[in-house]
Amino acid sequence: MQGNNGIIATGGSNVVGNAVASGRNAKAEVRDSGLTQSDGGRQPSPQEIGDLLSRLIDELGRSDHPERADLIEATEDAREELAAEEPRKGKLRLFARTLMGAVSGVTGLASLAVTIEEAIHGL
Repeated sequence: MQGNNGIIATGGSNVVGNAVASGRNAKAEVRDSGLTQSDGGRQPSPQEIGDLLSRLIDELGRSDHPERADLIEATEDAREELAAEEPRKGKLRLFARTLMGAVSGVTGLASLAVTIEEAIHGL
């Protein structure tokens, strides 16, 4: 497991984003992002991640986040990197970690940030 933001499950369990399932043949799904993520499911395409980044830019523009201008700029840079012929995954992962830290106190943005981080780690 790459990260679970405080969720710990053992035995017959599955953790995906902010969903936890426990028990025999456990399966967890997150559907609030427009992408379905489940154990063994397909990874989002770069286009789908780009769409999430565009959505994040829109949400940040409407927010009162104190660092919104910097976050919008960083998100635009990440979107450009993602569109490159050979995206630098390390740069995208650094963006995802920075994003998680910047929005951890804002529930709606944090949920979207989790989805973006998981999608980028799936590249």
